Amino acid sequence: MKEIVITSENFTDEVLHSDRPILVDFWAEWCGPCQMLGPILEQFAERHDDVRVGKVNVDQQPALAAAFGIVSIPTLILFKDGKPAAQRIGFQSGDQLEQLVSE
Repeated sequence: MKEIVITSENFTDEVLHSDRPILVDFWAEWCGPCQMLGPILEQFAERHDDVRVGKVNVDQQPALAAAFGIVSIPTLILFKDGKPAAQRIGFQSGDQLEQLVSE
């Protein structure tokens, strides 16, 4: 499944009203660990039909980043039933992503 670009305009529909859990990556283009995490998230999204993957560019969506208290990137938040269920900060391996969504 393809990653979804999350913005302030589509956040409610794509995240809060999602019919499946959604793993949201708060990232920036200039962030080295974010760039390393990108391909891992793409592979994760391709392997999982049960979990959606969304990306929030914190430079383009500062209000969303502020709303969730994002101070370090990458930050991953797993939303279930429209609510944050788990969060990780920093680079995550594929195995760590699997563990995060199984919590």
